[in-house]
Amino acid sequence: MKINHVVVIGSGTMGIGIAAQLCNANIPVTLLDLKTEICKKAKKRIYESKPPLLIDKSKIDEIKIGTIDQNLDTVRKADWIVEAVVERIDIKLNLYEKILKERKKGSIISSNTSTIPLKVLSSKMSDEDKKDFCITHFFNPVRYMGLLEIVKESFNDLDKINFLKNFCEENLGKQVIICKDTPGFLGNRVGVYAIQVAMTEAIKMELSVDESDALYGRPMGLPKIGAFGLYDLIGIDLMADVLKSFLKELPTSDVFHEVAKEIPLITHLIKNGYTGRKSKGGFRRINNKEGKKVLEVIDLKTREYAPSKKIKFNIKENVSLKDLVSRNDKYGKYTWSVVSKIILYASSLIPSVTKDYNNIDEAMRLGFSWSRGPFEMLEELGVKFFVEKDKNLKMNEFIKRLYENKSDTFYGKRQIYTDLETLGKVKQIANITSNKSAFIYDYSIYKIVEFNTKANTLDYDSMDALKKATDKNLIIINEGMQFSAGVNLNYVMEFVKEKNWKAIEKFIHHFQMTCKQLKYSENPVISAPSGLALGGGFEILVQSDYVIAHTNIVTGLVETLVGLIPAGGGCKEMLWRWMQTEEAKKDPDFAPQKVFDIIGYAKTATSPVEAM
Repeated sequence: MKINHVVVIGSGTMGIGIAAQLCNANIPVTLLDLKTEICKKAKKRIYESKPPLLIDKSKIDEIKIGTIDQNLDTVRKADWIVEAVVERIDIKLNLYEKILKERKKGSIISSNTSTIPLKVLSSKMSDEDKKDFCITHFFNPVRYMGLLEIVKESFNDLDKINFLKNFCEENLGKQVIICKDTPGFLGNRVGVYAIQVAMTEAIKMELSVDESDALYGRPMGLPKIGAFGLYDLIGIDLMADVLKSFLKELPTSDVFHEVAKEIPLITHLIKNGYTGRKSKGGFRRINNKEGKKVLEVIDLKTREYAPSKKIKFNIKENVSLKDLVSRNDKYGKYTWSVVSKIILYASSLIPSVTKDYNNIDEAMRLGFSWSRGPFEMLEELGVKFFVEKDKNLKMNEFIKRLYENKSDTFYGKRQIYTDLETLGKVKQIANITSNKSAFIYDYSIYKIVEFNTKANTLDYDSMDALKKATDKNLIIINEGMQFSAGVNLNYVMEFVKEKNWKAIEKFIHHFQMTCKQLKYSENPVISAPSGLALGGGFEILVQSDYVIAHTNIVTGLVETLVGLIPAGGGCKEMLWRWMQTEEAKKDPDFAPQKVFDIIGYAKTATSPVEAM
């Protein structure tokens, strides 16, 4: 089987995201909706989207459009039909009836639903049609979120499920988790529960919105936005509907019911039109006072708005989760209450929802941008510490078994690689040397450099590692959110405070000479960036022989944002590239003006195509 054409039905937020990602993968795609005008507006939204849904905006016309009534015959050519219409079962069932009459035999049909069970969606299908029908639950924004949940049932053709899984991983860049047909699948089951716990515990323990969001964020290894911030982003009314769906599908014995009860404040906000960012506000709002925009936050008790406050916890930047939950104040008690409940709930889903606890951690990292999932949190805390910290916690079988077996660290190795040359015999892979800022892996004819500073920022030691590694073929690669956020300005500021101008000159010279060595090295230099490659990080890329970039990389020279000028060769490299264009050959002012504009306004590219 091969997927040569896909039809996406429904041009809402998820529909356009799926269509755009298929276009990014060079898969012919047709987007259908009720009216042509709706689809035209949808294409415009794709083109103007921020962050961009398309890697290359010039490909926008490769997304074909049509109406459900007049162009449903396009499903005859489709190998995969994705339904992404409104979450109403009557509308979906009516649409499936039409699709099944038109589709070619053996084509895959899937729904992007996040709430409706597969059994319900397939209730009116024949046994033969059910084999080809599943749920493909993408996460928003589709281009940037790595998770895709494929929900299957016993009636599915497993070969097709595996084929679709492989296709989405290899062509769409997704990490696919195969899920059972249970409410919320994996990501939303735990993710929505976690949001509700953070909110209900904040109300119960009388924390403010600002306090809760500041804790249920970076200190806990979660996105900075916080639980109340997520409510505003998603839509308070939409979250209320999601909770109703969970309450309807989950048995009353499920502790989800305890955190999903109606909250009077939320009912009040919805009733008064405060449904989040899409409206006049939610838990936060922008208010104009004396001609100035002021961010205000609601008081959870009085329901009155007041200016938002930055909360200071006196927490170290790299505070451990154990230290955070061990604090003997309301912040420590709140964090422990939230974290312990999340861990207990996630572990209660083993094995009924999934047999593999790593699947839950993967879902939370890739679908909700957590830095670690619930079981990784448990691993960090230690099972013994977790169980003995609070004797009032009701332990489930999974936690009890770990505790009784004295499995304080239970995760082990995530992935095992077998060397085909030695068939698994012990073999030293690489010699590793390091300094304060980087690791150097010496492997065969290569040296691999990986930075280990915060945000992979660059300092003298980072550049020293690169310089020393050019004696072999060099690969520069970094895991995580950043390839490199550029030069460590705090490192430079220490010299400024000391008025040690010679140290600054020495560092800049070392930085420039190292970049020059990368460019003119006899051995090839290969950079494999993902995430952010800004400032000095970008200068490393443009002076490498080859760049193998992740699709969603963000690159650029952003030094002017802090009043500086790129110092590692980025200016001349960018100028040289623009001088090779046809426009520059006709107009000598074209390239300098273009480069001045890009660097002066600190413009960034959001894909390798845009950066070229």
